[in-house]
Formats: sequence, structure tokens, C-alpha cells
Amino acid sequence: MGLQHTVHASNKAVAAYVRNGDLRSALKVFNAMPRRNTVSWNSLLAGYSKKHGRLDEALRLFARIPRPDVVSYNTLLSCHLLNADLRGARRLFDAMTLKDVASWNTMLSGFSRIGAMHEARQLFSAMPQKNNVSWNVIVSGFARAGDMDSAEEHFRRAPDKNDVVLWTAMISGYMDAGNIDKARELFDAMPTRNLVSWNAMLAGYVKNNRAEDGLKHFRKMLVFPVVIPNPSTLSSALLGCSNLSALALGKQIHQLAHKLSLILDSTVGTSLMSMYCKCGELDDACVLFDGIQTKDVVTWNAMVSGYAQHGHGVKAIELFDAMKLEGVEPNSITFVAVLTACNHAGLLELGIQYFESMKKEYGVEPESDHYSCMVDLLCRAGSLGKAVDLILSMPFKPHPAVFGTLLGACRIHKSLEFAEFAAHRLVESEPQSARAYVQLANVYASMNKWGDVSRVRKSMKQNDIVKMPGYSWIELRGTFHEFRSGDRIHPQLDLIHQKLSEVEKRMKAVGYVPDLSFDLHDVGEDQKELMLMRHSEKLAIAFGLISTLQGTTLRVFKNLRVCGDCHNAAKFLSLIEKRDIILRDTTRFHHFSNGKCSCGDYW
Repeated sequence: MGLQHTVHASNKAVAAYVRNGDLRSALKVFNAMPRRNTVSWNSLLAGYSKKHGRLDEALRLFARIPRPDVVSYNTLLSCHLLNADLRGARRLFDAMTLKDVASWNTMLSGFSRIGAMHEARQLFSAMPQKNNVSWNVIVSGFARAGDMDSAEEHFRRAPDKNDVVLWTAMISGYMDAGNIDKARELFDAMPTRNLVSWNAMLAGYVKNNRAEDGLKHFRKMLVFPVVIPNPSTLSSALLGCSNLSALALGKQIHQLAHKLSLILDSTVGTSLMSMYCKCGELDDACVLFDGIQTKDVVTWNAMVSGYAQHGHGVKAIELFDAMKLEGVEPNSITFVAVLTACNHAGLLELGIQYFESMKKEYGVEPESDHYSCMVDLLCRAGSLGKAVDLILSMPFKPHPAVFGTLLGACRIHKSLEFAEFAAHRLVESEPQSARAYVQLANVYASMNKWGDVSRVRKSMKQNDIVKMPGYSWIELRGTFHEFRSGDRIHPQLDLIHQKLSEVEKRMKAVGYVPDLSFDLHDVGEDQKELMLMRHSEKLAIAFGLISTLQGTTLRVFKNLRVCGDCHNAAKFLSLIEKRDIILRDTTRFHHFSNGKCSCGDYW
């Protein structure tokens, strides 16, 4: 009895170590056992089934099991499938004389996980018996593979119509396919919901650029006392706040994380940092970063990226160096952040150095995003020819964004030859996108080639190309106020226009000169000035000025790149109004204070 008790206790210890991912300690206990039973061997084998790349060791261990049972075979099946050894798994499965429903489910899960849904369907059809797990696996597999017709077919056939896992798999599948209405319809029809169901809807809304709907869903979720948010919930909600620049709600979620004792969770901490960075509160992000005890590469990346987006290139590089000293290996995302930092700080040579070191020193293969950063870096430095050479030397098809970057640089550097090359390639890549037409028209307009501007606009009309409107927004007391250029809708438009007329005179008195090249209409100078003063960025800033107390920092966000004249005007506005103004566009943050911008006019 004493020996049997010792075996039982040792088995529990091995299983506990395996559950915690500590295979070394599990082996130590296993090797010290004077006597083992099949449970002992299975417990250790389970450890290898969770470790990628340990299949050979698992096979050797399995060969030593005196009396393997069905659990032993099922666990070895998992090892084959974890290592994508479909052939080995199939051989083992076919050789098994005794199979239970778990054996079939293990094979089914393996096929589904790697997207082999043809094989999964055949196996599912051949199953002598199925349980809820079987139905969950096949429906989830089809949903992940994007085959929603097959997912729907099996969902309807499933015997348990109250299985919340099945419903949630369908919701996630429709969200991944971009069919938000169908996902919502299913969610509303669910007989019972759990936290995972609510999270699937929230994550789906945010993923599909419906952050506002996602945050409404999050608020509804908080009303249900039985549904308690977890780190995944808060992470999705905070990403929604980041996308909308909803700082006020982001701060409330920060308080909720404290209340739920989730503030020490690394996922929540990193999501909060990212939210503060993207909402213009870099100092709060730094405080959070310093307070995270165990920082993984995701945490470091978020902070390096935050510094980079706010134009603090040198600080970003210093943090990258600190990360390496801590022994944290940089990954692909790290180098996007580092190259962005070099880009925004004008560190051309250092950027080239990091780009060339990626593969040689760190074993990180440069991808599309890294090449895009380098093209932007070269374009900002005026090296358009080198940027084109780099685009043409890419080992894969260039992302359309690089041609957009080149086009933008051509406008600044007045390069018609490269502009027409970039526009042609951009139209080839995105035939229905307005970006190439608009940017090429901007290049022509900057050179006063109004006939060519007219020709490009005519071509847009003939091809039914619709330009995405630019707009800016500002959040005040939890409400978002959106403005478009020449806005005629906002209820306080008269007061906004009065404020703009007043500050325009004061700005001109201290040296502001409107840059008429940023108005692309073939009209007189007075009309151009008026149209410039009605740009969405200026409308949002003016509304902020009349709606907040003196000294309040204004945070304005734009869905496109900030206009050059608006950038210049924001510097003068920060000077005459004695306000800090933070303006975020699609590429970076601009912090205006006392007549200067954090970008040093390098943007």
C-alpha cells in the first residue's frame, strides 16, 4: 500500500509539472520513481505532446512503455499532429487496434488545426460515434478555414442546439469573414452565452474596423454581473479605444483592470501601454512600462513603437539597446518599430545599419513592412532614386503602400518622372483605389500643372473612382466631434468660424503665411486661403479652443496624413493660444508647444 501511495503521489507531481510546462522537473521526478505504472508513462508523454520539436523523444519514450493503453496512443497521436507529421499520425491511427472517441477527436483536431479540412471531413464522416467535442472541432475547423457554408451545414446538423462552443465558433468564423451582421444575428439568437461568446463579438467588431460598435458591446457586457471580463476582454476593448483615440474610456478600463485585479497581467499591461501611446499620453505609457515586473518582447515592442510614433527616435533606440542588454531577443515587429524610429528622427545611416543587420546579426528576415520603412526613410531624405532601386530589388511583390510613400515624396521634391512611375504601379496594384490618382494630382498641382490635374480627375470620374474623404475628430467629455474640410454640419460652426477668423489675424501678425500649395483647387488666392482655413484639422482645433478651459491640452486625430499648412498653423496656434496641441495622423504624433513641433519639421 505504501509503494502504491508513493507511485500515486509521484504521478500527481509529474502531471503537475507537465501542466506548468516544466518538463525538466517532471523528468527528474519520473526518473527517481522506484516503480511506475502506465499512468506514470502517460503523464510524462503528455509533456512531450505540448512541446513542439520533441517528437523523436516522445517516440523513444513511447517505445519504452511496457503496457501502452489507448491514452498512450492518443497522446502520441497528439505529438505527431503538434509537429505537423500527418503521415506519421495517420500510420499510428490506422495501426491502433483499440480506438475510443478521444482517438478520433485527436486526429480530427490535428487535421482541423492545420487546415486539412478535406481529410477532416472524411474522418468525421467515418467516425463510429461522435460527441460534442467532435462537432465543435469540425465546425471550428471549417470556420477557421473560411468555409462558412460547410461550417453552417455541420452547425445545423449538430445534435446539441444549446452548445455554446458551437455558436461561438460560428460567430468567430463570420467575424473573420467580415460578415458582421450574420455574427450579430447568431449572437442575438444564442440560447445561452458565456464570456467567450461576448469576447468573440467584441474582438470581431474591433478587427472589422467597427470599434465604436465594439465598445458599445463592451458597455452592454459590463451590465451582466455573471459575465466578468478577463484579460482578453480588456485587451480587445483597449484596442478599440486605441483605434478611436477614446482616451476617457481607456482610462475607465484602466480603473476596471485595478478593480478586477488584472492590472498585473502582462497582456492587460501591454494593451494599456499601447492605448496610452496611441491616444497621445506617452508619459502614462512610460509609467506603466516601468511598473511591469516581467517584460516580454511584446511589452518592449509596444514601448519602442510608442516612442517611435511620437517622434522620440533617440529614446526608442536607447530602449532597444536596453532590451538587448536584458537578454530579450528582438523579433520582426521590434525592427519595424526601430526602423520607424529612425525614419521619424531622420536617422538615415543608422536605419540602413539596422536594416542590414537584421538577417546577419539577429536572423530576422526583412519583410514587406521593413522594406516599406526603408523606402520611407530614403524618400524623406530625398534619395528618391535609391528608394526606387530598393523597391525594384525587393524579393517579393512590393506592397502598394511603398508606391504611395514614393508619390508623397515626389510632391515634396517635385519629381514628376518618379511620380508618374509610382502612380502607374499603384494603379496596377490597386485599380479601384483613389490614392494613386489623388497623390498624382497633388504632384501636378504643386507644379501648377492644372491641365494635368484636370486630366487625372477626369480619369477618376470615368473609372468610377471615389476619393476617401479626409476628416478629423476630437473627443470632449466622452463625445466625439468629427469634422470634414469645409464642414457645414456641426451645430457650433458659426462660433468655430469666428474663432478661426480671429486666430488667423493673430497668427499672421506673428509670421504665419498660408501655404497655398496645399490647396489643390484652381481658384484665386483669397479663395485658396479661405479653403485652407476650413481644413478639418483647423476646424477640430478651433472647436477644442472654444470648448475647453485655457491651458487644456487639445488632442486631435486625423484619418489621413496631416496637411502641411495645418501643421504650420498648429505651431502658431500653440504659440498664440499658449496651448499644447497633440495631433495624430496615420503615420505619427505631432506635439505642438510654444510654436514648435516634436517632429522638428522632419515628417
